[in-house]
Amino acid sequence: MAKDKPFDVLVVGELNIDLILNKIGDYPTIGKEIIAGEMNFTIGSSAAIFACNLSTLGAKVAFMGKVGEDSFAKKILSDLKRKRVDISQILKTDTNTGISIVLNYEEDRAMVTYPGAMEELKVDDITDETLSMANHLHVSSLFLQKALKPDIVELFRRAKRIGLTTSLDPQWDPTELWDIDLPELLPYVDIFLPNESELLNLTSRESIDKALEEIKKYGNLILVKKGKSGSLLSYDDHKVNCKPFLNNAVVDAIGAGDSFNAGFVFRFLQGAPPEDCQTFGNLIGAVSTTKSGGTTAFADYEGIMKIAKEKFNYEE
Repeated sequence: MAKDKPFDVLVVGELNIDLILNKIGDYPTIGKEIIAGEMNFTIGSSAAIFACNLSTLGAKVAFMGKVGEDSFAKKILSDLKRKRVDISQILKTDTNTGISIVLNYEEDRAMVTYPGAMEELKVDDITDETLSMANHLHVSSLFLQKALKPDIVELFRRAKRIGLTTSLDPQWDPTELWDIDLPELLPYVDIFLPNESELLNLTSRESIDKALEEIKKYGNLILVKKGKSGSLLSYDDHKVNCKPFLNNAVVDAIGAGDSFNAGFVFRFLQGAPPEDCQTFGNLIGAVSTTKSGGTTAFADYEGIMKIAKEKFNYEE
């Protein structure tokens, strides 16, 4: 990783708390009550999980986002600092910090999110001076950031002009409009990180092959996350399926995709070939599933590699 700037990665994204409910016997029904056997209250958001886990892997990470003046914000900032993520660029607002209620069902989940302050971050808040502090820009959960989304092409264009490499994980669109101009945006995105469902919706295609055919002329490195089926990498004339590191005792899959992103970007910053980045992304995504929540499996690099060896027979 380059040493000429204060940070390897600037993460621009949403910040919220996750209230995660596990061991739920059934699906909720209006007018009825069900019981969850476990609860976890932790820092949430795709961008924050990515930032924390990338920092734990060893990258120097700064975060740019918005939070309220409340107890949720205090926990978020404290957890980011504990994971050695720089919080000096995070802005405060009078709007409450967001929260997601997560109902976890084995490898799937249902979520209800109150966006709160995350909807207020604008491109104008992200100055060229801030961008110039890092070598790489990562943006996540674009559809939850209503003020940022209309000018997202401008942000990525500026980042590339300044000399940063870039990555984007679009995440799910709660409105299901999927209104991103991919032909305009993707030329400025070095690493595009949707999952299968997101890619199909973004391209209005019925198969991954047809979706990739649609966007590969605009895109650079395109990574399609396929859950327990692994991942698919597309670039130039290459298409690489990478088998997963299967965990037969998944605690939950929350943050697994964000952890994949962290693993891929970490290796990318080290100059590794795309296929090596993909394999390491699969591994880090699998490590995430060994503990509850998106960040609890990531204490330090040695601990991550210990889990990788014991659970997945992986050695560097």
